[in-house]
Amino acid sequence: MMEYIGATGVPVSFKSVPIENDIDFHFILSFAIDANPSGTYQNGKFSPYWESTLTPKSVAAIKSSHPNVKALASLSGWSLGEKVLRWYNPTDPDLWISNAFSSLKSIINRYHLDGIDIDYENFPKRNSTFAYCIGELITRLKNQSVINVATIAPFYTTVKPYIDLYNSYSDVIDYVNYQFYTDRVRNANGYLKTFTLRAEQFDKEKLLPSYEIDGRGIQGDAFFEALKLLENNGFDVNGVMIFSADASSSNGYYYERKSQAFLLNSTSMV
Repeated sequence: MMEYIGATGVPVSFKSVPIENDIDFHFILSFAIDANPSGTYQNGKFSPYWESTLTPKSVAAIKSSHPNVKALASLSGWSLGEKVLRWYNPTDPDLWISNAFSSLKSIINRYHLDGIDIDYENFPKRNSTFAYCIGELITRLKNQSVINVATIAPFYTTVKPYIDLYNSYSDVIDYVNYQFYTDRVRNANGYLKTFTLRAEQFDKEKLLPSYEIDGRGIQGDAFFEALKLLENNGFDVNGVMIFSADASSSNGYYYERKSQAFLLNSTSMV
């Protein structure tokens, strides 16, 4: 189970999210950004910008009370305030990697994190460094035991750079949090068609179906109809990604509860 949290400026806490003990539950703190507060890029020097209620103490507490919980930092996201964020090709990729490793190691240690999620959403027309920089960063973080899980979050307009990354570094990428809600699919059959396409581009065993609370794409219980259809067509539903816990409190975390029930092979609410 993957759940983004802390991206929208809404006060939110880990402890209010329902967590089943038999589920590997990953909170994805959103976002760590390679920029200062004014949006000026810092050449790989990341800072945390997620909701201030998500403190190091609260991360440690939720992991202590739920040993099945892991916490990740998602890198970049769409924007910082009014500043739209983009992957920029650093003039010295190896220096960027070194800076990113050091700054993220500091954040990971401070916040008791287990991994990173890659969510760059805008790219220059001539991108030549993303796959190398991100792939080598993940590899270094894993080889030095700073993290033990890494995920990527492509969507329909960013598939190409993420395919380039995945093709070269799939051995260090654990899950693909593809943002299916950006594909504007609103029924189960359409979801199956889109999932089949993305499963051909990425490893189907690592690809997770996703849902956006009160947002784009498939909505309501049609999402769970889609999950059943995936299984009926030979796909193993190995997890679910939800965006986001910030929006879920208003409906009592219905989709988190029902997604976990589905993953535990139960149709009843938990």
